[in-house]
Amino acid sequence: MAIYVSGRAAREPWRHEFTAHPKEVAHLRRMVRLRLILWGLRDHVDVAQICVSELAANVIQHVGEGTPATLRMELNGPHLRLEVEDPDPRSLPTLLAASDVLESGRGMAMVDAVTDHRWGVILRGEAKVVWCELPVDVSAVCRPASGPRITRAAAILELYGSRPLLLGGDVAGDAGLVSMARAEEAAVAVMADVMHWLRAHGHDPDDVLDRAQTHFEAEIGGPL
Repeated sequence: MAIYVSGRAAREPWRHEFTAHPKEVAHLRRMVRLRLILWGLRDHVDVAQICVSELAANVIQHVGEGTPATLRMELNGPHLRLEVEDPDPRSLPTLLAASDVLESGRGMAMVDAVTDHRWGVILRGEAKVVWCELPVDVSAVCRPASGPRITRAAAILELYGSRPLLLGGDVAGDAGLVSMARAEEAAVAVMADVMHWLRAHGHDPDDVLDRAQTHFEAEIGGPL
């Protein structure tokens, strides 16, 4: 979803709740990759994935496996800001090495290095937020795409949402934001129905979604 500020595209913050577990780290990395590609920030994927891995690893090691946590990502001026919130304000991150069981294995020292020391901790009552920021080229953030695939998707979503969608145009203002929110709800309904159909016909919905996402990521940057 995009809004426009002074004629320039800006991205709405993205938030994802997860359970702190080593197996969840790979999923977080994949979601961050997809989100940044959608935002037009493909060149920042690798470093952002490193940071997310270490922030999640910090929760796993110092707070405990199974801890409910939240990942938040947003553009903060010329920086991409990543935050991980967990419910333990007492266990603070350090620059000591993290568990070598996890993928990157170097703890907050890695975050400190790749962010040029732009990281910290915010205490919020019974929770804490560990954050870091990466410099990004804001001009690279893309505007909504257009093309035959977008048009086909719009037609499907309009059937579900029963309202015309704003595509490729200015979505500033309350009306535009409401329209995009409805479009997102319709997209969720479409995907859920397709997953039910796949399951009813003996297919593995997760496998099909993985294949679809692989195709999508491979085609980003090409005709949509």
